Amino acid sequence: MRLLTFRKGGVAKVGLWKNGKVLDLPEAYKEVFGAYEAPDFLYSMRKLIAVGEPALEVVRRLEAKAKGPYYSPGDILWEPPVPDPEKIFAVAVNYKAHGREMGFKPPERPYFFPKFPNALVGHEGRIIKHKVAQKVDWEVELVVVIGRAGKYIQPEEALDYVFGYAVGNDVSIRDWQFPEGWPHQLNPYGQNWIWGKSMDTAAPVGPWIVTRDEVPDPNRLDLRLWVNGQLEQEGNTSDLIFNVQQLIHWASQGITLKPGDMIFTGTPPGVGHSKGKYLRGGDVVEAEVEGVGRLRNYVVEE
Repeated sequence: MRLLTFRKGGVAKVGLWKNGKVLDLPEAYKEVFGAYEAPDFLYSMRKLIAVGEPALEVVRRLEAKAKGPYYSPGDILWEPPVPDPEKIFAVAVNYKAHGREMGFKPPERPYFFPKFPNALVGHEGRIIKHKVAQKVDWEVELVVVIGRAGKYIQPEEALDYVFGYAVGNDVSIRDWQFPEGWPHQLNPYGQNWIWGKSMDTAAPVGPWIVTRDEVPDPNRLDLRLWVNGQLEQEGNTSDLIFNVQQLIHWASQGITLKPGDMIFTGTPPGVGHSKGKYLRGGDVVEAEVEGVGRLRNYVVEE
């Protein structure tokens, strides 16, 4: 299944992507079951994920029986699939080829940094080029959405904790991420991960979540990114330094992963910083992961 969060009439709902249209799940529930109200988990993706298989069984029944309402993609406001996760992990230099283009050696364990919920933006949403930022870059990534709570998860069990997958763009503000003087001894504190990675709209995710059963092997997926129709990035998750199972394992060391948490898994080569190219107002960015979907966003000047 492909599940998304959308707004229609100002109300956030969970929708099902089917045959090129969006099924309004709360309204479909009322129609199929003759109910006056729909359950809360059809208005919150995080709650739906937390309820788990019983909620998915309701969605399957609605998919089979509901006659509508269906909306065209342009008739809704696309939200991030999980608008309110507790945690968003991202990982630096997790593709061998990307490490080479950036001049970094592979780390001995995943190097995680946070992206904050304020950075989230959905499909067809805007990436703001903030007035304080000059070097705004792109990074297509496979995003893992956690399905159930877990801590100290072993790699061989890790995929059991996955709800599904989405497409992400780890928008990076390079002139803030790499402060003047870094890595020189005049600036011994390292990269500035907060402003470099979590300015508003720096984490587009979408268009939907593809449930785990539709992605047999997340470690063998093609990724591509285009800016204004020009291919800028291309790679495959088989080039990951730490695969999806290992990332889940390391992210859960001493930290309880919860339903709806997300892990950005790293980006392949072709980022703008390695070419001296950056995003400008008017640019259209499209990020794609094989079997998951294509995420489109529009760059606007603040």
